[in-house]
Amino acid sequence: MKEKMKTQIHTHINSEGKPEAHSHPEECQHKHSHQNTKAVLNRLSRASGHLEAVKRMVEDGKDCSEVLIQLSAVIAALNNTGKVILSDHITNCIVDAVESGDKAAIDNLNKAIDRFIK
Repeated sequence: MKEKMKTQIHTHINSEGKPEAHSHPEECQHKHSHQNTKAVLNRLSRASGHLEAVKRMVEDGKDCSEVLIQLSAVIAALNNTGKVILSDHITNCIVDAVESGDKAAIDNLNKAIDRFIK
């Protein structure tokens, strides 16, 4: 006996600004488009470069206070990047999840927020 596969319907806004609905298997994870991907990648590249500079400071024996100040700047940059990702995720993925009744996506978001805020 063949089991019927459950599907979910998502509506996205296409490049012309019009809603576009499609369905896919419920267990299928698909990639949503995000508006801030390039900005996030740029922020991560800058934070990575800044972290490498902090690493060199430690290797060069720089003053601990200066290292801590620079390290706090890296942490702040990563936290701000996380806020951009979170905002983008809520705007794009979670709106779709709510519209389609995807409770798992909302549960996953809550778990991610709990870990991000720690």
